[in-house]
Amino acid sequence: MVTIYTTLIVRGYKTICDVPKTIREDVRTELRQLELPQLADITCADEPQV
Repeated sequence: MVTIYTTLIVRGYKTICDVPKTIREDVRTELRQLELPQLADITCADEPQV
């Protein structure tokens, strides 16, 4: 599922905030490995503010 969500984000169909919280960090890791931190480093409304 991580790769599926990553692909959907890269293609512009979803954002990181659409990913279930249970796998969101894994998707962020995969996006960073693809050198796409701008897609991974977004704070979602359901996450605590840093």
